[in-house]
Amino acid sequence: MADPPPFTLAKGTALHRQLFLVLRDQISRGLFPDGALPKEETLCERFGVSRITVRRALADLAALGLVERRHGLGTFVRADVPVARTTPSLTVLDSLRKTATDTDVEVLEVAQAEPPMDVMALLQIQRGEKAVHALRLRSMSGTPVMLTDAWVPAPLGKRVTPAALRKQALYELLMAQGVKFGRVVQEITAVAADPVRAGLLKTEVGAPLIKLVRVMHDADARPVQHLTAYLSPERSRILMDIPGDTVNTLSAGQFVHDVR
Repeated sequence: MADPPPFTLAKGTALHRQLFLVLRDQISRGLFPDGALPKEETLCERFGVSRITVRRALADLAALGLVERRHGLGTFVRADVPVARTTPSLTVLDSLRKTATDTDVEVLEVAQAEPPMDVMALLQIQRGEKAVHALRLRSMSGTPVMLTDAWVPAPLGKRVTPAALRKQALYELLMAQGVKFGRVVQEITAVAADPVRAGLLKTEVGAPLIKLVRVMHDADARPVQHLTAYLSPERSRILMDIPGDTVNTLSAGQFVHDVR
């Protein structure tokens, strides 16, 4: 593994945090095949940082359950840390079903309200019209993994209640009303966690979050649901499997640059 250049202090980011992020990435990629991380003095020389900085970074990795310190031997990747990546194999609805099955849901809010302008445009709702707004937090083993902010046109949201959402996923409530899903458009970006989302997802204020915006349409191409999901990249990933015959289509994704 080629040695990275010494750190230069990034504005607003402590050196031990930068080192933590580099080592965490290397661990996730399986770059320590024998499990042993370099010795503290080696890390000091390689990254141009102090021993205190190295120890703080290693302590953060240990607190996250990624490494263990062995007295007199050094620091080692924990044997139960997964390295292999899961192969994507689920359709959109299968993925939604798996998420609903594998996680515990906390319904934070269900109310009728006028959507924000961007949601209103994508759902083709006129100004002054209301939609059903559902805010939910999904967790695994007590750890929050996804905050979802969904909007559904009012005529389709009659069955969307806190009690119903505790028993069924939103897409299931729509299907129970006869909605047949068709086209799905989604956008993946990143945002900094504001105090509210950081508190709900139990991450740091300003930490990066994956932001997925998904607009689901029915079989007649009418938008029926607008969903924004926020995930911490420390706990979650988004997998995609693109068939060869769709590589040259929008189904494979498109890079969009909003530079003015």
